[in-house]
Formats: sequence, structure tokens, C-alpha cells
Amino acid sequence: MFDTARLRDTVLAAWTASPARFREDANAEEDFALGGYRDRLVVELAQNAADAALRAGVPGRLRLTLADGVLLAANVGAPLDQTGVEGLSTLRVSGKKDEAGAAGRFGVGFAAVVSVTDAPSIASRATGGVRWSREETAALVAARPELAAELEGREGHVPLLRLPFSDDSLDVPEGFDTLVRLPLRDQAAEQAVRRMLEEAGPALPLSMPALETVEIEVDGRTRTISAEGWHVVAESGTFTPEQVAELFADRPTEERARPYWEVRWAVPGDRRGDVRGVVHRVVHAPTPSDEPLDLPALLIASFPMTTDRRHVAPGPLTDFLVARAAEAYVRLLGELPATPDLLDLVPGLMGKGALDAAIRREIVRALPDTPLLPTISEGVVPGNQARAVEGTAEFLARIAGIVPGLLPAGWASRHPALTTLGVRRVDLADVVDMLSGEAVEDKDPAWWRALYEVLPADDLEAVGAIAVPLADGRLVRGPRGTLVLSQESGSLDPALLAPLGLRIVHPDAAHPLLLRLGAAEATPRTVIEDPLTHAAVSESLNSADPEPVAQAVLALVDAAGLTAGEAPWLAELALRGADGELYAAGELLLAEGSLAGLIDPEVPFGVAAPDLVEKFGPHVLAAAGVLDGFAVVNDSDVLLDPAECDHDLDLEDEWLEAVLDLLHDSLNTGLDVPPVVREFTAVRDLEYVADWPSALALLSRPPLRAALRPMRVLAAGETVEVPSYTAWWLSRHPVLGGRRPTELRLPAGDPLLFGLYGEAPSGIDGDALKMIGVRSTLAELLDSHGGPEELLDLLADSSLEVDRAQLRSLWIALAAVDPTRVSPPEAVRAVLKGTVTVADVEDGPVVVEAPDLLPLVEDRPLVLAPFDLAEALSEVLDLPLAGEVVTGAVTSAGTDKPVPPEVRSLLPGAPATYVEHDELLVDGRPVPWRFFEGMVHATGVDGLARGLAWASGQWGDRLAVAALLRDPARVPLLLAEADLDPTTSIQPS
Repeated sequence: MFDTARLRDTVLAAWTASPARFREDANAEEDFALGGYRDRLVVELAQNAADAALRAGVPGRLRLTLADGVLLAANVGAPLDQTGVEGLSTLRVSGKKDEAGAAGRFGVGFAAVVSVTDAPSIASRATGGVRWSREETAALVAARPELAAELEGREGHVPLLRLPFSDDSLDVPEGFDTLVRLPLRDQAAEQAVRRMLEEAGPALPLSMPALETVEIEVDGRTRTISAEGWHVVAESGTFTPEQVAELFADRPTEERARPYWEVRWAVPGDRRGDVRGVVHRVVHAPTPSDEPLDLPALLIASFPMTTDRRHVAPGPLTDFLVARAAEAYVRLLGELPATPDLLDLVPGLMGKGALDAAIRREIVRALPDTPLLPTISEGVVPGNQARAVEGTAEFLARIAGIVPGLLPAGWASRHPALTTLGVRRVDLADVVDMLSGEAVEDKDPAWWRALYEVLPADDLEAVGAIAVPLADGRLVRGPRGTLVLSQESGSLDPALLAPLGLRIVHPDAAHPLLLRLGAAEATPRTVIEDPLTHAAVSESLNSADPEPVAQAVLALVDAAGLTAGEAPWLAELALRGADGELYAAGELLLAEGSLAGLIDPEVPFGVAAPDLVEKFGPHVLAAAGVLDGFAVVNDSDVLLDPAECDHDLDLEDEWLEAVLDLLHDSLNTGLDVPPVVREFTAVRDLEYVADWPSALALLSRPPLRAALRPMRVLAAGETVEVPSYTAWWLSRHPVLGGRRPTELRLPAGDPLLFGLYGEAPSGIDGDALKMIGVRSTLAELLDSHGGPEELLDLLADSSLEVDRAQLRSLWIALAAVDPTRVSPPEAVRAVLKGTVTVADVEDGPVVVEAPDLLPLVEDRPLVLAPFDLAEALSEVLDLPLAGEVVTGAVTSAGTDKPVPPEVRSLLPGAPATYVEHDELLVDGRPVPWRFFEGMVHATGVDGLARGLAWASGQWGDRLAVAALLRDPARVPLLLAEADLDPTTSIQPS
């Protein structure tokens, strides 16, 4: 049958004549089985089934059954024939080389069975069967003395598939034409087959169209694989002789004899855009390769392969097929429904390999010109003609006629695929820009209101420039600066407001969104704050007819009920004086004002026209900026430079020098460019004041109060607050009961400042006092420029009294100060033998960091604060720690003793032992205890209690430990008392 004896004799004769041929065949079979085809068993069986069905012209069907350690593969189609047997028994010789559409191309796929079996067999119902046996082949080879050396060198290993044997023992199942039987070699082989069967999926029938279904039965459980439900696009063709010569120049002869090409793409019909978990993401040529393909679709193409059957061979044929694959992929996208799911199938440029990247480049090059994307009003267009805008369907429908090629809602405007398709993303701000000019000239106010209703409002900045129709017919850009009529607007006379040039929104376009975007309701107050009103006021002095503006603004001030100082910018309003001349309101005095009683009567000020006072009243004029007190200097973008900053103010040059010093220290950098004060406000003529109590009462009230507030300065790229000129001037002069403000504290100020500062007079606003330099709290003092040094200077003044508790609190606060802000003091307030005193640095004061060092430095002035702050305080004061001026070594001998166990009830972390001394000497001086080199040294109960509390990190429990050591029976009571301790410290009443 199949003349298998002749085939064996021929092969054995060839091996005998050339033992090297035997070695070559054995190595080749092993390479194919364990290399290129090591995990392709199921694929190769499917491939043979597909080719058999193709030759017979019937729908392919394959059933794979794994049971009892045997894999059976039954298929329909053309039976096994002589050519097939020779092909199966001959490496790299295929009987299918002239068959268009055949999956097998190389004649070596059946070698995959060698990886799992030593006795494969195949039989067809119509023609019979053959088998191969490694054992029988080895016996035949061993009988040839010429091959003995080769057989010994291979340790008895022989080619399995070169010597076929006839076999009529196989029964082909009903409904099938051919059966392959593979007894699996061992448990490892069976596990490998199970894995391959589990991984088999739709890629099998998709890559082999002749194979309609694959049935897989494992241990009695059956599943069926088919290509049903997949969307497939295929392209194929035959090469011309000229193309063969050009494209196959570097390919083997047998490949040139198959001048066919095919490309197919497939995606799941119900899972478009995601083939992960369904098929291996590799190129199928047509069987799976190791060529990675991260595109979201399955590619089957007749790519030329390298000799290991694992990778696509580069060259002109591959380049040709890459181009065809890209064209087919673009067609695939065009055939799928034009829904947002399509975006998940659009590839990016980054591939997982050279072939993947090459295919992507070709696809990406073609996509922008391909009609794929639906628009709201223009049908399907290429990506380079489409526009994507984020927004609701209602919003997009409203702007569809204005934004060309607009994608419908649901097409994620931020999806990266849109960039690949060439879609232009139009930001909301750009859409707003497009809603202007001729594009909207025919839109009535009602259309605009409908647009505001659907306009995305989560990004107010993006829509801030949306056009707004005005009542006078104009279309202005952006709601900011417009006014929306409200119920309160009825009291406003439009004719009276006309000189101000206000922008009123058309009533049919009014919408709440406009208010969110900066429009204001047209109430008297919002009209006053309108930028156009500001402009009218600021330009009124230069106006040819300022009177209508003055009348409108004063009427608004009256209607709004403004009070003096609420709108300081109104001081620029041009008003008539009693002498008939025009003045800025801030340069006029009310005739009955208080300023005349404060300064020299010879100082010139304008006086408001009596008819204005009579018509509107003093309170309205005061609210409009007319002074009943000092004149104010207002400036903007002032350079803090001696050549630029000159407002004819008393001591202005000294104020400027002080501010520049403060900025230099605060920013810790040089000022290459002069700092800038955006808004400069100062009260002038302070040097003429005679009645300071009355003057300060006036200065601490609006509008003059604004001149006391810190000014914001832009310096070295940062915004810094500095004292205003007015506050600085007042802080430097004896304006509070004959004393400078910086020498005083608020009456209700921080008790820690008592004794260091005098008490400021009552009757003046506390915040105003703080702005002119009166001290309020210790924290604010230390935060201020020069504050820490000021406090240290006061502490070094022996004429000022400070008690011990106050001093401790001051040291605690000073420990938190950055040492770079402080110059080392020449004298400090310290405790010497229990008395608070002022000690010069030369007297050797030290900062004590541990209680057991106190007896060693008791003759020195001591700076005493919580021990955990000692190091920081030492750096601030530039004083040594106690441990830096004494050795602190234990110089007496003691005896190790166990710590009483009851101590652990209070001190869980207490050491196990301590050193008891009859007389404890440290640096030769008697002390009650010392914690030295990790050991507690003590004499007496009190010393031991302190040493153990310190060593345990529970210094606050030292007295309780002493009581326990004296009377252990009190332990339960002490523990009960400890349980009653509050969660926070109880402050003394």
C-alpha cells in the first residue's frame, strides 16, 4: 500500500551511501519539530484538513479528540494519496505547491507531530493508511553497519517521519474521510496538547477559509469553533510574470511556483475593536507566526516566511503585501457601521515590531483621505474634513451649520484616533470665536438665548468670550461688562445713564449663564461698578462736558446707598468747586468737614460747590470721594526706584529705602529690576497735623483707611506685601499720646508682650493700630520684618521686667524662628541661681538641653526652655548648649542594680538595670543622677526616679515614679489617677 517499502529502501540506501545525509535529515526534522513547528500541532492538523477540503471542493470539517493519552484528528475532504505520503515522508517537499488557496506551502508542517509522539499514523477511508515508528526506524538503521557511527553519535535518536510503514489498523469515524492518530509520548506531551487545544480559537477557520468548523473534544467535553459572527474583508490576486520576477527574486523556487497573494482582515462582529482574548495578536501567514501585531484585528496574509517559519521575511514581496494589507484594512473600516466604536479600530503609529509598524504607517497614511466619519449635516466625510467638538447633542445641533464637518455627539473629541484620522479638534473657546461676524449676523436674540441654554458651562473660561446681543442692536464679545435688566432695574432712568455708555443685554437674550460669565444685574450698585462707569469717571476731568457724568454718577451713588470709602475710585470724578473750577472729588473738602480743625488753615484745598451739597447731600458727596479730611495720592504701576517714585510726600525717600531693604531680606535675592507697586495709595500732608487723636480717628475710617493697608509689590517675579507709605510714616512718629506706635501694644494684646511694650490709647480701631505698627501678638511680632531682633533687644533691656513663666514662653516662640533672620544678641535674658537677669554674652550663658546637666552649669546664666527646643534655640541665639561646655562624664564607681519591676507599670520603656552610687560624681561634682552612655546613674530615690523617667522618654512622670519608689503599695492608686488624666492638658483658670 502506497509502496512504502520502496520509499523505505530508497531512503535507507541514500543514508547508507551518505551517512551525512542521515545526520542531515535527523537534524532537520528535529529543528522543524522542536523549533519552527514546536507548538503548531493543532494548527498544522487544521491546515491539512483545510487543504483536503479545498482539494475535494467540500466545506471543511475537523474533529480533534483527546482521550486516554491519544489525540485523534478526523477530517473530511480528499483522501491520502501516494503524493501525500511522499510529501509527509519527505522534508520540505509539498504536494500542494500548485494549489491556489492551500494553507500548507512548505511540506514540513506534519513534522510538528514529532514533538508529542513517537508513533503517528494516518489513514483515509478510500485509500488506506500509513504509520511511522521511531522504534522500528531505529532497528532498520541499526542493521546498517555504515550508519553505526552516526547512530551512536546521536545516542540512538533517528528521524521519525522518513521511513513510512503501511497500516490498515485505523478505523475512520463515520462522517469523516481521513483520521490522524497520535499516541502521546508522555504526560508532558499530553499537557502540551491540552494547552494547544484550549488556545485554539476562531483564528483557525478565519485563517483557513476552506475549514468551516473545528470540533474539539477533551475528556468528553466538546466545543465547536467557527468564523461565524466575524466581519471579514479579503483581497487576493495572481502575480504577473513581471511581478514574480521583481517580487520573488529573493524567494525559493517553490514559492515562485505559487504566484498567488491573499490578504484578509477580521474583527468580531459583536466586539469590534477588541480581538484580545479571542485570537493571538500575531500575523497569520496563514498560520500563526511569532511576528507581533498589535492592531485590533486579525490579519491573515500570504507573507513570505523565514526558514524558521516564525517570522516574516523582509523584502519586496513583503513590502507589496504590507501595502495591500493597509488598503484592505482601510476598506474594513469603511464597511463597518460608522459609530464611535470605529475609533477603537484606528491604529496609532507605535507598533510592536517592524512589520506591525510598517502596516500601521501605510494605514495611517491613507486614513485622513478616506470617508469614514459621519457628520451632523454633511454625510460621511474623510477625517481631514471632519471637526470634533465636546458637547451635548443639543449643543452640537445648534452649531452644526457654523462648524463645518461636525461629528455627532458620542464621538469622543479627545480620542487619540481622531488625530490619526486627521480630524481637527475644535476647543470650546475656538467654537465661541467662530460664533461671530458673518456666521451669526442673521441670528436673532432668541436664537442666542437658546444657544446659552445648551452651551457647555463647566469651563467658564472657554465660553467667557461668547457673543451677546445688546438692546441697542450691537453684538458685543463676552458677557463681562454687560448688564442684564433685573426687577431692581426699574428705578434706573436710561436717559440719565446714557452719558455713561452702558451695555444692556437684549431682554430676549437674557439668560442666567450670562451672569455666571461676568454680566451684572443692572442694579444701582452694579451700574456703578461697571467698567464703562469707571471709564466715564476716570475721563471726566478731561471731558468737554463733565457735568452730565457727574449728575449720573451722583444719582447712582444716592440710589445705591454707598457710604464713604466703599468706592474709592470715585475720587477721580470731576466735580465743581465753590470757586467754579473743576476738581477731582478727592481734592475737594466739604465746607463743614473736619479737616480744617486738624491742620494749618493756610494749606490749600478745594471746597465742594454749595449747589451740589444742597442737591445730593454731604453723605452722597462723601461717598463719591469728596473729603472731609485728608487728600489722597493714587497712582498705579509705580516703580520703586528713587528716580521714579516721587509723589512729593514727606520722608518718601526714607520709606522707599525701608521697603527696598525689606524686599531684599524677604526675597533673599538682589533686585535687578525695580519692584513695581500696582496700586499706590498714600495720605499726603501728614506733617501738618496738629490734632493727632482727631486725625487718627479720621485716618482709621474709610476712605482714608485704605491708605493704611499694606501695598502689594511685584518684585523678582513674586508678589510681596509691604507697609504702605501712610502706615510707615505714622509708625515712625509720636502720634499716640506722644509715643511711636512701634513702642506700644494693643490694650487687649498678647499677655506675653506685657512689660515689653506700653499700652496703646483706647478709642482707636485695633486693626488700624496694628497697621501703623502697634504690636498685637507675639506670633505677629516674630513674623514681621525685624520682629525677632526687636524682641531680643527688648529682652536685653534690664529696665523692662519679665517674669520667669513669661520668659520661658518667649524662648519657646523664639526657638521656631529661622536663625538666618537674627543677628546674634550681645546680651540675653537668663536665669542665674533662680533669678531672672540680663547677662552679657561674655558672661557665658548657655542653653540647657538636659536636666541632668543643670548641676554642672548652675553657676552660669541659663537659658531655660523645653529640652526638645534647646538645639534650635541655641542656633537662634548663637549660644552654646550646656553639653558643649561641660564633659559630663561619670567619675565615681557604682553598682549595677535591677530596676524595681513595679516601675514598669508607669514606665513601660524603663531600662532593666541602673547603676547605684553612694555618691554620684560627674566631672568631679556631686549630682543626684546622670544619664550617661545609655545607662542611668543615680543616688537616692529622687535621682533614680528622674533618671528612669528621662531614660524612658517620660520626663513628666518623674514625680509619680518617685512616689512609687517610696511606696510601691501606692501603684494601684497612681495608675487609677493616670487613667483620669484628660486627653488634652487642662489650662489653669
